Amino acid sequence: VQLVESGGGLVQPGGSLRLSCAASGFTLSSAAMSWYRQAPGKERELVATIRSAGGSTNYADSVKGRFTISRDNTKNTVYLQMSSLKPEDTAVYYCHARVLWSGGGVSTFWGKGTLVTVSS
Repeated sequence: VQLVESGGGLVQPGGSLRLSCAASGFTLSSAAMSWYRQAPGKERELVATIRSAGGSTNYADSVKGRFTISRDNTKNTVYLQMSSLKPEDTAVYYCHARVLWSGGGVSTFWGKGTLVTVSS
């Protein structure tokens, strides 16, 4: 199983970025997918989740109305569209998968992260 994030970079305050997480080794539709972030000197925090069944979403209060999580099961890829970015959004963003296997077991996986820097 692999989760590979991409799309991070340097962006000015108020700008936008789209992060991608390409998954392999499991079927995306069988997993709840999340984005976490970790800023320097801070704990890792949950940013957004999209569930496997129905595709319902949840967001941290700090990003509601600015970030959108989505999935493309045909590409086995999850996205995080980030708009109206603020300096406090600067962090390493990690993709996380909670996979429900056909046999009933559950496994969790992490990507290696992609750095987002919001600065003028």
